[in-house]
Amino acid sequence: MTHSLVCAETVSRVSSVLNRNTRQFGKKHLFDQDEETCWNSDQGPSQWVILEFPQRIRVSQLQIQFQGGFSSRWGRLEGSQGCEALNKIVDFYPEDNNSLQTFPVPSAEVDRLKVMFEDTTDFFGRVVIYHLRVLGEKV
Repeated sequence: MTHSLVCAETVSRVSSVLNRNTRQFGKKHLFDQDEETCWNSDQGPSQWVILEFPQRIRVSQLQIQFQGGFSSRWGRLEGSQGCEALNKIVDFYPEDNNSLQTFPVPSAEVDRLKVMFEDTTDFFGRVVIYHLRVLGEKV
């Protein structure tokens, strides 16, 4: 059965936070299910989110809700097990809108994921995400 795999024990890191204001724009807002909060990256050529899960998971879908005008034209999902190097799982191509978007993921068993956001729609390279969900099952 598919369900959200991000839990309290999942360790997350992000490439940047707008003005280093983690209270208002920090990574915790990616997973809080609050429509009023978001992660807002600072400017830069590439933005990313790394998730380290407490156990091995099998990913089946990635869900992202951007703020229109601050999305990515293409992204890449990478994963690994243990101390292995990250390997490409799939490229995905978001639309520049406010909708929750779902991207299918080929079956991959990992305990670490990196979601990369390339070619952002914002001139300065900022990304704004209200929700980030990793769906699948525990292995």
